[in-house]
Amino acid sequence: MCDFLDAFIMPRRSFRDSDGQWFFEDGMNVLSIRPKVAELVFQLYGRPLHPELFKVFCSRKIEHGPYEASVNITSAGHIVAWRHQGITLTEVATGAHMPLPQKRRLLSYRLQGERNDQVDCRGGSRYLMSFQLEKVQPDIFWNYQNDLFQGEETDGLLYRFESSGRMALGAISYIHIDVRMRSLRIQAFHTFPDDYAIVKSQSVFELPSKAGAEK
Repeated sequence: MCDFLDAFIMPRRSFRDSDGQWFFEDGMNVLSIRPKVAELVFQLYGRPLHPELFKVFCSRKIEHGPYEASVNITSAGHIVAWRHQGITLTEVATGAHMPLPQKRRLLSYRLQGERNDQVDCRGGSRYLMSFQLEKVQPDIFWNYQNDLFQGEETDGLLYRFESSGRMALGAISYIHIDVRMRSLRIQAFHTFPDDYAIVKSQSVFELPSKAGAEK
């Protein structure tokens, strides 16, 4: 597990986004602690995003036939980048105050209640998503978080965060990764102990359909 101070003691670097906006790798731009659940957004871009924008705690790269992807747990949630034949889709669950670009933003939702949507891409590729925010009683929350922590992580990523100070135990993020021949399915679970809240999302990145092919 990363040292808690690593989230704050980082070399200061700057870089320029393709929109012409400058970013600095410090506390103003790189979100290094878990935000409040009310500050969360769920977005999709038709482009890559600079990795310097995010504090990544664990990640996995996937190369599977005609597509490749990277899956990352970040301080606020996750970022998934999927690539196929010149198409890049980047899904991000993060804080609303993150200075992310607006160029080629395909979807943007506040992470509240339930939502599902899809985006059809050129060439026949398709993206489908759904998310749900649940606020539960403390005993239900802690039982759920314990089940996540005790679960298998062989098919995904699991990270336990440091406590915010108000709670004895920190948040947990778990991402289940289902790699198939013609699709990638991502199921993400993020807990927010200060709010007794659980964020669940499911995303599917699909290649153009073929008759009789396994999705």
